[in-house]
Amino acid sequence: MEFIFFSASLFLLFVATLHYLLFLVYRNPVVPRVARFSLFLALAAQGGFFLVRTLGGGMPLGTSLYESLIFFSWCIVLCYLLLTLKYKIPVLGAFVIPMAFILSAAAALLPNKGTGEIPPALKSYWLFIHVPLSFLGDAMFVLAFGAGVMYLLQEKQLKSKKPGVLYHRLPSLEVLDSINYRALTIGFPLLTLGIITGSIWAQYAWGAYWQWDPKETWSLITWLIYAAVLHGRLTVGWRGRKAAVFSIVGFAAVLFTFFGVNLILKGLHSYN
Repeated sequence: MEFIFFSASLFLLFVATLHYLLFLVYRNPVVPRVARFSLFLALAAQGGFFLVRTLGGGMPLGTSLYESLIFFSWCIVLCYLLLTLKYKIPVLGAFVIPMAFILSAAAALLPNKGTGEIPPALKSYWLFIHVPLSFLGDAMFVLAFGAGVMYLLQEKQLKSKKPGVLYHRLPSLEVLDSINYRALTIGFPLLTLGIITGSIWAQYAWGAYWQWDPKETWSLITWLIYAAVLHGRLTVGWRGRKAAVFSIVGFAAVLFTFFGVNLILKGLHSYN
């Protein structure tokens, strides 16, 4: 059953990704509707996957790379659907949803798909607080990244003497900057709470709030980057291009914190 739910979600994410990318070329209103409907179904299928895995005796939230990739994908889809309640811009899906599909596809390619073993000291309800907060914060940064990339592309189109096809597909710079700002102002508090709850959990588990583990260090670096972006926006008036560039840089830090630290820099948070 678990395999069926996962396979269905992967297929539906592929359908959604394909339709959002097609929308960049064909502005048929039916295309994004199919993509959006596919996302709702994918979200439900991923939810079924976690339910079956949990009922099977596991604690699937972030206990292995396989589960973490799927949960990150789920968070991206959820945050995207929630954000589109305010911003009716389906083209944003072409820059966000492929990431959700790539994460799930990467999970499918992993040789080890078992539930990660949790040390007794880490078996705590803090797992279900810290992990969702952290992943949801990262998912909002994916949206900020997508809006940042779109902003730079649209800016390039506007400066060009002969704007290309994307000029008529992408929203205005003001709207893209607004999406970027909204994603950052939601993602940053979530990341902050994720770090705080992680520290509290570490105190219970290891007797110290902070041990400068590679994951902790790079989470702090990521936090500082986004703190600098928001500080610049609120005090110095950073907008537009600067905010877009720093959102992309911050997302690079998110990816390294998630992949680089777990796979290269071994520590307390590394997956087995």
